[in-house]
Amino acid sequence: MQRLLQGDVGSGKTVVALYALLRAVENGRQGALMAPTETLAEQHFLTIEGLCSELDVTCALLTSATPKGEREQALGADVVVGTHALIQKDVELRDLAVAVVDEQHRFGVEQRRALTEGRSPHVLHMTATPIPRTLALTVYGDLAVSEIAKPPAMRKPVITSWIPEEKAPEAYRRLQRLLDDGRQAYVVCPLVEASETTQARAAEQEAERLRRAELKGYRIGCLHGRLKPADRRELMSQFKSRDLDVLVATTVIEVGVDVPNSTVMIVQEADRFGLAQLHQLRGRVGRGAEQSYCLLVSRTKEELTEAAQTRLQALVATTDGFELAEVDLDLRGGGQLLGTRQAGISDLKFARLRADRPLLERARTLAASLVDESGPLQDEVDALFADTDPAALA
Repeated sequence: MQRLLQGDVGSGKTVVALYALLRAVENGRQGALMAPTETLAEQHFLTIEGLCSELDVTCALLTSATPKGEREQALGADVVVGTHALIQKDVELRDLAVAVVDEQHRFGVEQRRALTEGRSPHVLHMTATPIPRTLALTVYGDLAVSEIAKPPAMRKPVITSWIPEEKAPEAYRRLQRLLDDGRQAYVVCPLVEASETTQARAAEQEAERLRRAELKGYRIGCLHGRLKPADRRELMSQFKSRDLDVLVATTVIEVGVDVPNSTVMIVQEADRFGLAQLHQLRGRVGRGAEQSYCLLVSRTKEELTEAAQTRLQALVATTDGFELAEVDLDLRGGGQLLGTRQAGISDLKFARLRADRPLLERARTLAASLVDESGPLQDEVDALFADTDPAALA
């Protein structure tokens, strides 16, 4: 299997991933799930480990923070959940049969290849917002494609608004009303701490400011990638158990965080984020039956580039990740089909991936029929290798 699973945020991709991993375990072999950040790997591990323990399946977490003494034991588990630590040179998985790459667009081409190098496992790639290279691979590459077309039935589309910075106090007044009703919220900032070279708000400073100003009297936590794993887990545990009202965070909450009671997200300086990133962030709310809201705060339209305006307008117009992926393709370009660059000017001379997609898909189908085992080229392939030692081919 070389398959891409596309499903919008919150559609249930993790359940599909676990099902695939358990098929490997049933056959006495091993499954691995690779996530792009420690926070996401930890979230996946907490979700999967509880289910696996009920099935007598061993599950382990492997990240750069895992002590050396625990690594060997982790690598012997039935299901290993990890980060880039899974693809380091000194890491040897026991008997990998199924590999799942979550948020595959966050990994480089070479990183994805490293997970399977020297092995031939079934590979399931998962993404909530396909980037241009992924769209190109579905047309040209060897990836079969599956889609989870709809979110769970009970969920309501997230209402998204784009507001200028001077109207931010109004957004916080709306937030206070929802917090008083027992809801929780995220406030997302681009950086961890202030830098002299940027005007971006820092999560730590913003948390302090909110405690003194708009959200005085509410319980506020601050989550970012520089916290120790144990501290991150403790903060998330407090938020899930409703001991915190608001979580001020960087993009570490972009994926894998599931708190249904969180119904509001305010993204500060939203024009600094990419389209896929904003869609992923928005996916942290709207995970329960209550109506949820995402407020994108940025500079005025006149101060933004045309591309930034297009990104924010697209987020307001739709919550459909597949539609946003098409907009992203137009904005960022298709990248290299025969290289490792994942965005920018395409190396295609005539085809336009979005406009010519029906024609490209038809061509791919016809090409696949030519090299099919029963296709017209098979006799020529057999003749080509007729005098070759079968052992050498293997």
